[in-house]
This record gives sequence, C-alpha cells and structure tokens, in this order.
Amino acid sequence: MVALPSGPHEPTRRNDRENLFRDAPLFWRALMWVDRAIIGLTGRLEVTGDVPDEVRGKPLLLAANHIGNIDPLVLIAACRTRRLAPRFLATGGLFDTLVLGKVLSRCGHVRADRGKSTAGEALGRVIAALTSDHHPVLMYPEGRITLEPDMWPEHGKTGVARMALASGATVVPISQWGAHETMCYGMVRVESAHDVWILFASWLRALVRRPKLKVHFGAPVELGDLAADRVGDAARARDRIMRAITAGLVPLRADEPGAPNHQDPTRPATNKPSPWRP
Repeated sequence: MVALPSGPHEPTRRNDRENLFRDAPLFWRALMWVDRAIIGLTGRLEVTGDVPDEVRGKPLLLAANHIGNIDPLVLIAACRTRRLAPRFLATGGLFDTLVLGKVLSRCGHVRADRGKSTAGEALGRVIAALTSDHHPVLMYPEGRITLEPDMWPEHGKTGVARMALASGATVVPISQWGAHETMCYGMVRVESAHDVWILFASWLRALVRRPKLKVHFGAPVELGDLAADRVGDAARARDRIMRAITAGLVPLRADEPGAPNHQDPTRPATNKPSPWRP
C-alpha cells in the first residue's frame, strides 16, 4: 500500500510530533541535547516502544521505575528519541538549591514537597501542569531508588494513580535497566567533597565499561473503569501501573532475573521482595 502525500494544510504525524516537541521551552530543549551527549558518552542507549500518536498533545503521565542516580538523565535522553519533552515531578529540595532550582522552574518541572504539610499540593500542581500545555509529566511511582533486594520495582505509592484518575490523564509505563551501572548509590545525602568524589569516580569507571542503557515505552495502562472518588480505585490503578512497568522490565533484564550482575556495595537493600516480580 502506498501512502498518500499530505496536503499543504495536513501535517504528517511526524511533523505533528516535531511541532509538539519544539513547543517546549528552548532552554529545556537545549539541556536535553546536552543530556543526550552525556548519555552517549556514558553508555549505549537502547530505546524500544513508543507513545501512541493519539495520546500526544493530551494530558499524559509517564510512570517509570527508579534504579539509580543517573536514570533521570537516561529517561530524558530516551524521551528525546521519541520527540517528547517531559516535565519531572521533582522533590522540593531540588527546587530550593540556588542554581538547579532556577533551572527546574524555568524548564517547567513540577515541585513535590515530600514529608511536609504541603505535600498534598503536588496533586494540584500536576493537574495544572497537565492542563496548561501538552507536554507530559514524568514521575516515579516508587518515590525513591528501589531498595528491593534484586532491584525489581518496590510496592509503589498511589500518587501517580490519584493524579491520573483526578486529571483523566493517560498513563504510559516506562521500564528501564542498566542505569544503575553508571553511578553507585553512594550515600543518602551528599555532605562533603569526598561524597561527591565517590559518585563521580564511579561514573568515570562506567565510561570505560559503557553499559547498555535500556528503556522501553509500554502500552498505555487501562484505567477507564476506575474513578478518583471511588474507595480503593487509587490502589487498583497503582497496582496496574506497577504491573505494567514490571512487565516491560522483564525482557530488559531477561538474563538477570535474580540478583543483578552488577553489584553496588554502597546500595542498601530492604528485606522486602517486590510484590510484582515474576
């Protein structure tokens, strides 16, 4: 079958994607270009799957598993290959830093104050972000780098689910593997130059190994039968999202179903196995 050419007022789907991407702040797109160069130096990025054209330009949440300090940069690079310019839901402490805070605000990222009386305001901020423009918001349902013994996704929180049900946004699961090899877990809080050096030195070692950085965009999660005001539906939505992320992760780590081949002695682990692991 031969595709008919588009008329002068009928942009192709590729052009639609490009127009949506180029509508993101120029500064953010420039930083995404720099990020792609850094990730290209760090490892070998492999991206599979995609976000369907029919949900682009509409309220969209990207829900990803969290496996390491550098995986936000890997996700940014992966999104760029799919012509997406996501806003991250980031902890308020990052917004309070002098330089990074200004960068995050200028690029349209969304603040979440964990453990504070204002934590609930994140729901309203995400809904406002989703309705203010067409760029997706990227979130980690686990809320932290996984401490599951074998690095499968943790139980997860209901935040992403509640935001999706309240806004009517589509949720696309993202699964990733390999970013944990690019930088060690290090310490919970960086408090000295020595702490910074530990992280930086582990990244330098990754430049030699150049691990595979695998990212998969899964099919949208079906949440149409759930409601924001129905008791238990937020938990049901969370479960579906976490299962979708795990399903996409299984083939990415097919040769590492148990303990990861790359062992990080600085990473703590809980004694709670993932409820989602196969």
